Amino acid sequence: MSAEPWMSEDPPELAPVRPGEDLPWRRLAGYLLARLAERGLEVAGDLSVRQFPNGSANLTYLLSFGHTRLVLRRPPFGAIAPGAHDMRREYRVLSRLWREYDRAPRAYVFCDDHDIVGSDFVIVEYRTGVVVWGVLPPSLRNPHDRNPHDAARSVGFATVDALADLHLVDPASCGLGDLGRPDGYLARQLSGWRRRWELVATPAFDAQMTEAGRRLERTLPTSQTSAIMHNDFKIDNCQFSPGAPERVVSVFDWDMATLGDPLADVGTLLNYWPDPSDTADDHALHVPGLQNLGLPTRTQVAHRYAARTGADLSHVAWYEAFACWRTSVVCQQLHQRYVRGESTDERMASRGDNIGMLARRALRILGNVTG
Repeated sequence: MSAEPWMSEDPPELAPVRPGEDLPWRRLAGYLLARLAERGLEVAGDLSVRQFPNGSANLTYLLSFGHTRLVLRRPPFGAIAPGAHDMRREYRVLSRLWREYDRAPRAYVFCDDHDIVGSDFVIVEYRTGVVVWGVLPPSLRNPHDRNPHDAARSVGFATVDALADLHLVDPASCGLGDLGRPDGYLARQLSGWRRRWELVATPAFDAQMTEAGRRLERTLPTSQTSAIMHNDFKIDNCQFSPGAPERVVSVFDWDMATLGDPLADVGTLLNYWPDPSDTADDHALHVPGLQNLGLPTRTQVAHRYAARTGADLSHVAWYEAFACWRTSVVCQQLHQRYVRGESTDERMASRGDNIGMLARRALRILGNVTG
């Protein structure tokens, strides 16, 4: 473990728009000035645009009209997997959830007129803050911390608490009681991700991925309850206030949110979480550097979640294996988009490197799961 996991300065949050990822900004500006005014949000000034460069899938931009800043999110260019990158869903969730869950930014506009930017898109409030990308930014340092690892533990437990608190929200209280169909959720997830794999399958890993899917089906657990699910919950989808690592202030990327088994969210979080037990050939798919921060262990994450929600995590290994398997599919989707020339993001060239490791990891975890 690194003795000093702090950066010398905060990593850049914004960057110029990547080549090939510009949108028709003048057309967009005209559209938004009218739509935002209808919602009582007056903006003025010329539009300037920067891009959030760190995400992997949806394209996310900071739009500035004078002193007013907003976030635009749209799907990536090229072929889209069925049900993925659902901006309508994200708008529905974020236009309502903020009233009961203050970590959810408020959505203002949804547009499905592809003449504007070429796809559906959503406009969401912009919040300032700090995101942890494998290092602890200096602005996150709490003057009361005795050492840097105190902040890392605070970040870790705050992330778990943010997930637990989401799962404790009553969906009906914010008009999201019909966001999804909890009955049969896990079975539908398995069949849906199998179909996605078939669309992008590579022969090198098809046997392992197919076998993992079969074992997941044979050992499918019975869901205990249902809740609002984020469906891609991880540290780098959370934002903190400077100097306050003990509480998440914003959660991003809601395009896959639904009602379903909340333990699937827990499995996803564990699949993105480093642990001292990890090895080079068998590890969670986390942002590089997180393993050096001194975060809580995966066991401590599970215990924290159970204590806050009262959930029974005796079958959590299945959910972690499912998350590994699902993440393998996502990595292959991202890599294939790059191979087809639909993405100019050079990071996607190596997204397929971990598919085999994750498939083996899923099978290894499932070795300890009984139906």
